[in-house]
Amino acid sequence: MKYTVVDVRTEVEFAGGHVAGSINIPLQEVQKREAEIMALETPVMFCCASGGRSGQAAQYFASKGLECENGGGWMEANAKVNA
Repeated sequence: MKYTVVDVRTEVEFAGGHVAGSINIPLQEVQKREAEIMALETPVMFCCASGGRSGQAAQYFASKGLECENGGGWMEANAKVNA
């Protein structure tokens, strides 16, 4: 399955390593960038450092009707994307 990966970590965390081709939208920006996220090709996989922040984002956007999931930590998400 092909995912659009959104990494909700900070820019500094993202710069330290991320899933190739992922989009960095820090968790504190997801609500104000909601239209941008809702327009992404689905399914969307959210990831972060451990799965906590991405879980919040996935829960929020699933409640808005977006086909998405919590990919957990970015290395875990990377393994899923490249499986």
